[in-house]
Amino acid sequence: MKFHTEYLTLHTKTKRAHVRLTPMVQIVLMKSGIKDGMILVSAMHITAGVYVNDDESAQIKDIYQLLETLAPSRENDEHHQTGEDNGDAHLKSLIIHHEVIVPVTNGKLDFGPWQQIFYAEFDGQRDKRVIIKVMGE
Repeated sequence: MKFHTEYLTLHTKTKRAHVRLTPMVQIVLMKSGIKDGMILVSAMHITAGVYVNDDESAQIKDIYQLLETLAPSRENDEHHQTGEDNGDAHLKSLIIHHEVIVPVTNGKLDFGPWQQIFYAEFDGQRDKRVIIKVMGE
């Protein structure tokens, strides 16, 4: 089995953002030479996440509206007593989760018809890293 690892550095212009990672992940997959296996895409920060969903603007708005309902930004978060102001970002990250694993078949991401990989940023405006690890033959 072969392994290939690369890191992306992202810097969003806003505190909350989403970035479609699929094109970058496909480039890493091509460079790896792996034809069959799995690819892991993982946010390396506790206020960000990675998810798979449809690249459709209304759907993305609905996802972020749901996250705000489940983990709203509140001034009285316990985490804010530590001097931080990003307690909701930690909670949103838990809901989205920090990683996805996508199958690789015949050298391509083996997606459903509308699936794409996204990076979700909940406390941005600074450098954040994502690891991409391809495993297979």
